[in-house]
Amino acid sequence: MYKQKEKLVQPTAAIGRVIAGSLSDGFVMRISSSVDLDNLKAGTFVSIIGTEYRFFSMITNIYLEQLPSQLVQYPPTHTNTLLWQRVKQHYLHATAVLRPMVTLNNRLERSPVTSIPAHFCTVTRVNAQEITAIFGSEKEDSETYFSIGTPLEMDASVCLNMPKLLERSNGIFGKTGTGKTFLTRLVLAGVIKNTNAVTLIFDMHSEYGLQARKEGSHESFVKGLKTLFPNKIAIFSLDPASTKRRGASPDVVIKLSYQALQVEDILSLQQELNLHPTACESAYLLEAKFKNNWLNVLLSSADRLKELAQDIGCHPESLTALHRKLKQIQRLPFFDQSLTHDIVIEQLLEYLQRGVSVIIEFGNFTSTFCYLLLANIITRRIHALYIEKTEKFLGSHKKEDEPRKLLITIEEAHKFLNIQTARQTIFGTIAREMRKYYVSLLVIDQRPSGIDPEILSQLGTKIVAQLSDEKDIQAVLTGTHGSQELRTVLSTLDSKKQVLLMGHAIPMPIVIQTRSYDESFYAALTQATPRASLDQLY
Repeated sequence: MYKQKEKLVQPTAAIGRVIAGSLSDGFVMRISSSVDLDNLKAGTFVSIIGTEYRFFSMITNIYLEQLPSQLVQYPPTHTNTLLWQRVKQHYLHATAVLRPMVTLNNRLERSPVTSIPAHFCTVTRVNAQEITAIFGSEKEDSETYFSIGTPLEMDASVCLNMPKLLERSNGIFGKTGTGKTFLTRLVLAGVIKNTNAVTLIFDMHSEYGLQARKEGSHESFVKGLKTLFPNKIAIFSLDPASTKRRGASPDVVIKLSYQALQVEDILSLQQELNLHPTACESAYLLEAKFKNNWLNVLLSSADRLKELAQDIGCHPESLTALHRKLKQIQRLPFFDQSLTHDIVIEQLLEYLQRGVSVIIEFGNFTSTFCYLLLANIITRRIHALYIEKTEKFLGSHKKEDEPRKLLITIEEAHKFLNIQTARQTIFGTIAREMRKYYVSLLVIDQRPSGIDPEILSQLGTKIVAQLSDEKDIQAVLTGTHGSQELRTVLSTLDSKKQVLLMGHAIPMPIVIQTRSYDESFYAALTQATPRASLDQLY
């Protein structure tokens, strides 16, 4: 485990002094005249040096204070150096608002902020030792901490607490082009490297398993998770030809029976298919009469839909609409009408129970319909299994019966978790249950405002890249303390490689420059994760 050092190192040069503030509203710092305001940014971290504690704080806003009327009317020019320096020292000043996050005592023990510093306490930039004391060190404790980036303009690692990350569902948000895929790949690499958990990734655009094109470049490529962890990842493919064209063979080719599809699986497709509620009621009536064979009966009754409607007691037009909407399933090659048993799902569950993470590649089947349908079918079966395993563990109290934690990664999360469908689908159930049954979600989305606010507020850790829509910004800060100050910080993020971290797996909100996903990262993983056969691992 990571051992903290005995005492704090001496603070760096002062950048200002505390002149006002309160515990609830934060503190006001008068910025030293020697500080270049161009280099002092919102989101930067500073330490307020008190008598007994250092108050670790974030700059949330910066102000130019009111000038004397004479200076406004006759401003000095930079060419008059002597006058300019005199005016700058005595008449010009700026202030910054500081939001205290945590306190550190002289033994580097961290505690909540429950007191305030005195007037004129010195404010300095934070140092690497303080960052390590608050966020932990991957070098000292690689089983707990995973470095995800560095504070702005600092060479020090900010780490996620991986066990805490897996205790709840989490979210990665950002508008298109902000690097959500690379950030997700980075977080998933940390999960696979640092924990005994497994992950199931619904890879809509085949970006996580094998190599992928580096964003902004047509020549450079980055390694996929299967390349980095060959013995810890299995690829299940809906389109094996696509997987082979990218230089690998899938571990399993997905083939599903019609019996795999239940009525609950199409609830999240209501908007996508424009299904009327009466059509869904017809599906329930079919399932009540024909059980798991309901879809097979529906799709094979094209010439006798009126008779079928009469038989189950529904309106013929509703049943006809349902048949028309679901008929496209017959054109999907990964559904096989002749199958009566879903071996693929059993294989997937077997891999997960052995500790091997699974990436489901969709290849050329990138329609939202295919993605929603498959994700619902597979996740529902997994959730049922984990409930069974959890109940067995609670009954036996045997360590060997405890389920392995599972993180399910889904893109386009608002399609699964919007207000209309979140309360009816398996993903809404998982998000609300958190880790009750050892299953949690990693949701990825560019439109957090489309997700049910109740679910957003229950996400444990949020990793937020640049967002431009005001509704999305408001949504992603739902349930977050100090959301108004964080809104200002969020609006200052660069469009690439800068994110706001906040939530359960991080001691306090912080803006970071994300860790590069490159050769140095691959080398660090290789050193920490020796390759072994499955027999050796399990």
